Amino acid sequence: MGEGFTWDTQDRDRDIAAAEAAFGKARDMMASGDYALVVMDEINIALRYDYLRVEDVIAGLEARAEGTTAVLTGRDAKPELCAYADLVTEMREVKHPFHAGIKAQRGVDF
Repeated sequence: MGEGFTWDTQDRDRDIAAAEAAFGKARDMMASGDYALVVMDEINIALRYDYLRVEDVIAGLEARAEGTTAVLTGRDAKPELCAYADLVTEMREVKHPFHAGIKAQRGVDF
């Protein structure tokens, strides 16, 4: 939700609070029934750094409204989340603009 890259800060408590706030918003959206699709981009990174508890994320997914699909992205998904999911995909880089000197772009990468 706009906090940027986790390696840009040295304030773990702030990162945890930001991740919890973002997931709280996503949890509310999933439970509301107002959305057919909720995308939680890079949530697996927040889980990898233990900014969120996988048990809480799964509980939020289980509480989503009927007809609401959730997509969770990011590397290194927790095994518990993979076991819960209907679909798990691993992607591999073929070409990336970073290697050509192009830094992350607002509106595209964040």
